[in-house]
Amino acid sequence: MKPTTPPPGPADAALRRAAPPVICYPADHLPAVDLPRLATAADNLTKIDEVVVPPREARCFDVPAHHFFRITSIDGPQVGDLNLWAAGNPDECFYSGKTRALHGTHLSTGDRLWSSFPYLRPMATITRDTLDWYGWDDDGASVHDVIGTRCDPYTARLLAHHDYHHCCHSNLIRAVAADRAISFDAAEPLVHDVMNVFMCTGFTRDTHQYFMKASPVRPGDFIEFFAEIALTGGLSACPGGDCGAEHSSDVTPCYPLLVEIFASGSDALADYTSLPPSAYSRTHDDPPAP
Repeated sequence: MKPTTPPPGPADAALRRAAPPVICYPADHLPAVDLPRLATAADNLTKIDEVVVPPREARCFDVPAHHFFRITSIDGPQVGDLNLWAAGNPDECFYSGKTRALHGTHLSTGDRLWSSFPYLRPMATITRDTLDWYGWDDDGASVHDVIGTRCDPYTARLLAHHDYHHCCHSNLIRAVAADRAISFDAAEPLVHDVMNVFMCTGFTRDTHQYFMKASPVRPGDFIEFFAEIALTGGLSACPGGDCGAEHSSDVTPCYPLLVEIFASGSDALADYTSLPPSAYSRTHDDPPAP
C-alpha cells in the first residue's frame, strides 16, 4: 500500500495532483437496459426449479436463456459468492473486473454482469434488489461488490499459516467438480472472481484497504437476475456468514441461501433479443493473409 507519510514531491506536485478525473468507461455509452420491459416480464413468473446452498458449501444450478433467477436469504444474514458460465462453454465466464470498470465497485438494479474476452456481452441483468435502499453508508461501504476475489485456501495459508477447506474458492471447486463429473484439478481453473452477493464492503479512507462489515441482508431479502443467455451458476454460502467478523471460519454463524429459477409467462419477452458476443475482429492488428 502507499506510504502513510510519502516522501517530498516535486515542485509542481500540487499541479500534477490537480488533474481532473476522467471516467474510463462512461455508462451512457453502454447499450441501454429496458428495465420496464424486464419488470413487466418479472411480474408473471412461474418457479421451475430451486437449489438450496448449505452453509459453508456451494452448489451449481442451470438457468435457461431469458429466464429469471433469484438469490434469497432464508434463515439468517448470509453472503454468497457467485460464479457464472455460459451454458456448455465454461470458457465464457463472468468477468468481475470489466463489470466493475463498467458499472462501479458495487452492483444494483439495472447493472449487468459481463462475460470474459473475447465474448464481452451481458450474461445477466439485475432486475430487482431488496437492498437498494442501503446505498452508501458513512464508512463508504455498499452491498453486492465486484471488488473481492473470493476467500481462498492459498491466502489463508499465506496469512494464517493453516489449511482451510470450506472457503468459497474450495466450495466452488467441489460444486463444479460434482456438477461436471470432473476432478478437483480440472475444476479449479474454471473457478473465477465472483460477485459478492449481499456482502457489505468498501475501502478504508486512510490506507484504502478492502474491508468488510456485517451485511444488512435479512431473511426474505433477495437479488434477482434476468439471464441474457443460457447460464450455469455456482453459488457459495460464505463461511464468514454475514462477514461482520471474519470470512474463513468454522464458528461464525452461517446460513443457507436459496436459488430459485423462474420462467416468465409474459408476452413482454416475445421478441426480446440479447446482445451478441463482441463484434471485434480479433485480428489484433495482424494483417490478413494474402
